[in-house]
Amino acid sequence: MEQRVDESLLTKVMGTLDEAQRRWFVGREAILLGHGGIKQMCEVSGLSKPTVIKAIKELNSEEELRKEGRIRQIGGGRKRVEEGDPKLLKLLSQAMEETTAGDPMSLLKWTSKSTYQIRDQLKRLGHSISEDTVQRRLKEMGYSLQSNAKVKEGSSPPERDSQFRYINEKAKAYVKRGDPVISVDAKKHERVGNFKNQGKKWRPKGQPAEVNVYDYPSLAEGTAIPYGAYDLQTNQGMVNVGVSHETAEFAVESIRRWWKKVGRRHYPETSRLMICADGGGSNGSRNRAWRFYLQRLCDETGLEIVVCHYPPGTSKWNKIEHRMFSHISMNWRGEPLISFETVINLISATKTRTGLKVKAILDKREYETGKKISDKEMRELNLEVHEQNPQWNYTLAARNPNAARTKR
Repeated sequence: MEQRVDESLLTKVMGTLDEAQRRWFVGREAILLGHGGIKQMCEVSGLSKPTVIKAIKELNSEEELRKEGRIRQIGGGRKRVEEGDPKLLKLLSQAMEETTAGDPMSLLKWTSKSTYQIRDQLKRLGHSISEDTVQRRLKEMGYSLQSNAKVKEGSSPPERDSQFRYINEKAKAYVKRGDPVISVDAKKHERVGNFKNQGKKWRPKGQPAEVNVYDYPSLAEGTAIPYGAYDLQTNQGMVNVGVSHETAEFAVESIRRWWKKVGRRHYPETSRLMICADGGGSNGSRNRAWRFYLQRLCDETGLEIVVCHYPPGTSKWNKIEHRMFSHISMNWRGEPLISFETVINLISATKTRTGLKVKAILDKREYETGKKISDKEMRELNLEVHEQNPQWNYTLAARNPNAARTKR
C-alpha cells in the first residue's frame, strides 16, 4: 500500500525550519517513502525536484552537510518569476480558463493540460517559466492533479460543460439580486428498524449497540425517504422525510414545505426561486408530473420558478450531495435508525464548523404512484423553455399572479 504524507502536519513542521532544514526534512521524508517519494514530496512541499535530490545527496554525505554552513536570510534568494513578469499570472489564468474541465461551480479545479504543455504555451507567448513554477502557481490558484475515478453514471452529452456554465451564471445572478437558489434531491432510502448502520461511533469499550442479525423488510417499521432542499446562500437545509413513495408530487411537496417553513422567512421580498436538480428520478427533466406539480406551487405562492437540471451522469456535482447529505450520513453513522423519530432527530442534529444547519420534518402522507399527466394538462402549464439547453432549463410562472399573491 502506498504511503501518504500528512500535508497539514508537514506544512506546520516546515514553518518552524530555516531553508536548509526544510530541504533536509523533505529529503528525509522522500527517502522514507521509498519509490515515488521524491515526486510525492515535491507535490506536497512545493520544493522543486532538483532541491529534493540535492537534499538527499547532502543527507547521504557528511562532507556535504558540513559544507552547508551558510543560511540564506528570510526573503533572500531569487525572486519569483511572476514578480518580474506581472502579465504572466493573467496569461496563465487565461490558459487555464480555456481548458478547465468538469464543474465550473467547484472551488477545486482541474485541467486537461500538463504543466509541460502550459509552460511551452507561455514560452511561445514570450514568457519564460519552468514546469515547477507552473505547478506551484496552479496549486495557489486552486487547481490540483486528478486521477481517473470510477464514478461515471452515464454518457456525457456534448452540452455538459455549457450547462454547468449556464447554471453557474444563473445562480450568481440570483444570489446577487438576493433571490433564493436551492439544490434539491432525494437521499438514499433507509430501512427503519433495529438494523446495523454502517460506520463507527464512540461507545464505552466492549458495549457495542446490539442490532438484529437480519434486516428483513418484515422486521422494519417502514422505509424513510429523505428529500432535501439546500439553500446555498444561508448554508441551511430542510429534509422532508416521507414514509410511502418517492414521487414527483412528494418532491414538490418537500419544496413547498421548505418555502413555507424556511424560505419565505429568509426571502420575504422575493418573487423568484431557482431550483438546481438532477436530471432523473422524481425531479427528472422528462418527468411530466414534476412540472405539473411545480406549476401548482407557482399558482399557490406566486413565485416564478426557474429550474436548471444537471446533465445526465453528473449528479455528484449537485451541491446538496456534498454540502448536506454527506454530513447527515457522517452524523448518523454507526447509529441504528430504530424509529422515524430517530431519523428526524439525527438529521436535525447535523451541524458543521462552517455553520450548516438542517431542519427535518416527517411527512406521513401517502403518495400515489403511477399518476398520469395528460397532454391537455401539460399544454395548460405556464411554462417557457430557455434558449440555452431547453431540455434542461425552463421557467414556470403563476397562471393567476394576483390570486397567488393574495394567498401568499
